[in-house]
Amino acid sequence: MDLNEKPDSYIYPYACHENESELCRLELHSLFGYAPRAHFFMESGTAIGANRSPFISMEMKVLGRCGSLEGILTLAEKIDLKGKTFKVKYIKNGVPCSYEDQRQLERTVGARIRGRAEMRQPDILFGLLHDGESWRLGVCHPTDPIWQRHKHKPRNYSTGLSAAMARSLVNIAVPATAGIRAIDPCCGMGNVLIEALSMGIEIVGRDLNPLAIRGARVNLAHFGYRHEELVSIGDMNEIDGHFDAAILDMPYNLCSVLPLEEKRAMLSSLRRFSDISVVVSTEELEPELERAGFQIQGFAKVTKGAFVRSIWVCHS
Repeated sequence: MDLNEKPDSYIYPYACHENESELCRLELHSLFGYAPRAHFFMESGTAIGANRSPFISMEMKVLGRCGSLEGILTLAEKIDLKGKTFKVKYIKNGVPCSYEDQRQLERTVGARIRGRAEMRQPDILFGLLHDGESWRLGVCHPTDPIWQRHKHKPRNYSTGLSAAMARSLVNIAVPATAGIRAIDPCCGMGNVLIEALSMGIEIVGRDLNPLAIRGARVNLAHFGYRHEELVSIGDMNEIDGHFDAAILDMPYNLCSVLPLEEKRAMLSSLRRFSDISVVVSTEELEPELERAGFQIQGFAKVTKGAFVRSIWVCHS
């Protein structure tokens, strides 16, 4: 069997903290086009990439699907690794299976593969998944969580978006990256910009605060991105041109509230220059979004103690 052949499908196991469960569901729905179900993995006919979502732990290229374990064993017998090392890993997905049974399944499938077993650093990691109805065997590619490195920025706000949340917001706004032009019109220290750029998305940022722009430029340069053309000082109400997508984290202050007329002006401008907008706020915004003419397509809340962020996916 040629392991480089086009796979039947791709499996993406995922997990999240309960405080981020709504964000996780919203992001996965945007990326895969269907709502997550109760079996803790997503399946797609096209590759999403192991590193795309902070909630995804790996990508498994499915070599074959069978209705029985015997069918998987027959498939495993066709694999000849020509001396390479391998390991078989049972992919947990909510279907009851004891630790001892998982290890026995790994050994049983591994015994049929022609190669050298290596538990620590194998050349190839095979995944075995049983969803209660069918079995799948595939080649796994664990994630390289680049957003974890983005946590360590030279500049940041204490209440700024985390790298993981910023990445999820970008995925919600831009599920398909090719040919998309995006903007963060209140970019702050550039958290959203960095995540978008790391995924190859064309994006620019703007902010009224010169200190924020200075911090964003320092952060972008720290991760190797040219900042001269990417971020600029300015009012989002004066933005020219048009964008396919926007991520707007509404300005907030723990000691004051943004005046209603300013919020209305910002949302009206956002609808003018962007087709799809992901709006984040610590305040209730749904009536104002509808008043601005947006069609709300999705919603989620993320909680951190008493601090709550609401997220709306809006179409102009």
